[in-house]
Formats: sequence, structure tokens, C-alpha cells
Amino acid sequence: MASTRMSTADVAWLNMDRPTNSMVVNGVMWFDEPVDWDRLRQLYEERFLGPYPKFRQRVVAPSLAFGRVRWEDDPTFDLDRHLLRVRLPAPGDRAALHRYVSEQMSRPLDRDRPLWETHLVEGYNGGSAVFSRIHHAIADGVALIRLLLSMTDDQADETLFLAHDLEEPVRDRSLTRRVRGMVSDAVKVSGQLAHEGMEVLTQPSRAVQLAELASAGTTALGKALFLPPDYRTVLKGQMGTKKQAMWSDPFDLATVKAIGRAHEATVNDVVCTAVTGALRTYLEHRDSLTEEIRALVPFNLRPLDEPLPRPLGNKFGVVFLPLPIGIADRTERLAEIKRRMDAIKNSAEGVVAYGILSVMGMTPVQIEKVVVDLFASKGSLVLTNVPGPREPVYLAGTKLAGIMGWVPASGGVGLGMSIFSYDGDLTVGISADARLVPDPERLVEAFNAELTALLKEEHHPEIHVG
Repeated sequence: MASTRMSTADVAWLNMDRPTNSMVVNGVMWFDEPVDWDRLRQLYEERFLGPYPKFRQRVVAPSLAFGRVRWEDDPTFDLDRHLLRVRLPAPGDRAALHRYVSEQMSRPLDRDRPLWETHLVEGYNGGSAVFSRIHHAIADGVALIRLLLSMTDDQADETLFLAHDLEEPVRDRSLTRRVRGMVSDAVKVSGQLAHEGMEVLTQPSRAVQLAELASAGTTALGKALFLPPDYRTVLKGQMGTKKQAMWSDPFDLATVKAIGRAHEATVNDVVCTAVTGALRTYLEHRDSLTEEIRALVPFNLRPLDEPLPRPLGNKFGVVFLPLPIGIADRTERLAEIKRRMDAIKNSAEGVVAYGILSVMGMTPVQIEKVVVDLFASKGSLVLTNVPGPREPVYLAGTKLAGIMGWVPASGGVGLGMSIFSYDGDLTVGISADARLVPDPERLVEAFNAELTALLKEEHHPEIHVG
């Protein structure tokens, strides 16, 4: 029976699980046509379980007080316990899918089994949805996004390959080249790609170089440890166990790029400006407006030009982005967001955060919880922006219509905002603690209103609200 030690960074994420916040990456893909169950099942056998053994393994606690947590093959592994087939309750519309996803996100994964599930949700608007849940201890968000993309094809009729083909050198496979090309396209779309979406550093090696500079590392470490708690708003407080998830109508990505060009800014600068405006509108509505709040922004420390390792795992950092919600003027707000993002790109904060995560995985759980709460107190939300393929892709022969995903929020952070772009569209998603954010639809509506307002303020003829 295969057994491997869990890395300290992965242990840290495993131990962050709480009744109010499960450390699970959640993602949903939707399709205008039904997805074939038998083909989907074969796909998971060959492209999910075959190359990545961790999806057949469960977590085993150490037998000794100072032992290490391990991954061990589940002797009773059964794909039918993890790949489920369900039917969406009537009327089968987006609101029904929102409710289904929210209910599942509120439920912890079974620690006695491999920490993942995928649901084929039939009866969604005449088509299907595929909802996936994977624990963060298995892998970070950018690794999981690349993994899910590797399961798609450029054409509907591409044949699957057998699991034993995956034993060949990964660099020589056309699939890897295609996935690498998708990531490259995503980099071009957003200017630079960062972890779980937010563009901060193009080359992870640059972050490593920065970390090696004593002055930069010391400054970043001091900021991470001594940054005061975030401003107290309705987004901070006692959390419950119920989650709410929803996403918006798609927005034309070309219009967002046009705004960026007009201000010499990136897509992410524009998106962050719209998010900041949406939060301003929401907090103003709830009589809780302040000058700024901080977003926790994860970014990649794994080289994008290398294949995913078979063990997967976590390799990313986190930075704090102050969002200037006190600035009412949108143009001024965009300029300030750009200035702050540019400053973060040249910092070592993310690498230092990764180092802290690794150390946390070696500490007793009680100490780790104190550190997690310390970091969570410094931010009010997790913000991610994930550029996906620029062209349509197919899963199990069915064209993907849209995609949304959320990384977990640790400690007492009760709000996650995710931006996904795919096939020329941009979609915003909300994942929120139902007690702190009982009306996430207001945030979705406010985001759409902010982007629309930014477009109208530019008066460029090539810009169209989609």
C-alpha cells in the first residue's frame, strides 16, 4: 500500500478546516447540452485518477505525537463514492443551481475517504453542470485549474487516452503542450498570470530572487506579522456554517481590456477597481462604509512552463491588497488600484507568506489556529482572478459554456470574490458566509453596475456593454 508524508504546507491547509470554513476548492462548469455520464466516468479514470495518485489516497494521522501526517492508498476506494450523478430540483434554472452549489459548499468532506467529490448535475437549463470539490491539502487553486483544463479537449470528438500512457514523460505529451498553451494564452489575456488568478508576478523565479534579498524579506515579514487588523465592517464578525454561492451573467472581456488600454492598466487593475466599487456600494447600503479594507490575494510560486508534479501539493503565497473603497471617483480609484498593484509586484510578501505556511504545518494545531486567526484578522475577503482559455473547450465531448470557482477563505474571513474569464467572457462569483453576507446578489449586481459605469465613462466607440 503506497504511503507518502504530507508536506508541511499541505498539513497547514488540512489543519485549517473549521465548521465555519472548510478548506475546499469549489468549482462549477455548466453546459448547454447534457454531459454523457459514461464518457465523463471514463475521463475521470484516465485523466484524473491515472496521473494523480493522491485522488485515490486518504489522510492518515500520525500514530505518535511528533509523527507526520501521511497520504495512504484508500483500500476501499470506489470511484462511485466520489463521482456522483444527481438531478437538479425544478425548475432547473441558475437560481436552482446556485442553491445546490451553496448547500454542497456548506458540507465538509469525509476525512475517512480521499478528499474530493465531483457531481454531474443533470437537468440544468436543458443541459448539465459539473460541480467539483477538492480539498486544498491536495493542491492549490492554480494547480487544480490546470488539472481541470487538462481534462478538456479542443474538439468534441477527441479520443481519450489510456491511463498507462500517463507513465510516459510528461513533457513529450501533446496534452501537456496544449494545456501549457492555454496557460500562455491566459497570460496574454491578463498581462501576467498569478496564483489562483491574481496577476502579481510573471515569473515565480523573480519571487524567489526577491525572497533571497535579506532586506526585502525582512520588510515583508515585518509587514505580514505587524500589520494591524483590518477595519471593522459588517464583513467581519461571528460566522455560521451555511454558505451562499452565486455568479453573474457573463461580461464581454474585450470591453474590460479596452478600459485597461485607455488607462495603461491591466485587466486585473480594472477588475479590482470594479470589485472595490461594488464593495463600496454594498458597505454603504449596510451603513458600514470605511476608507479601505484589505483583500487577501493568493498568487503562484510554481513555474508555469513546467508540468504539474504527480504529488500536486501547494506552492503559492498570499499578499494583502488594500482596496480604496473610500474613493468615490472611479477614474481616481482605478489609478490608485494600479499604483498599489504595481507596488505589490515588486515585493517579497507572497514568498514570505508561503514560508510562514510551511512553518505552520510543523507546529501544533493549537498554535497554527492562533497564526491563522492572526492573518485572517488582517483581511476582509479573498480575491481571485483566473484567466481561462480564450477559445471554447469540451469536457467529455460536450462544449463548456461557462466556469466559476472559489478558493476557501481561512479563519474568520467570510467572503470570497472570484473573477473568471473564458472564451471572451468574464464572470464574477460570490462565495459568502450567510450570516455575514445574507444578500450576496447585491454584490453581484453592484459589480456589474461598476463595470458598466466604467465603460460609459470612457466613451470609446469600440467598447460595447455585453
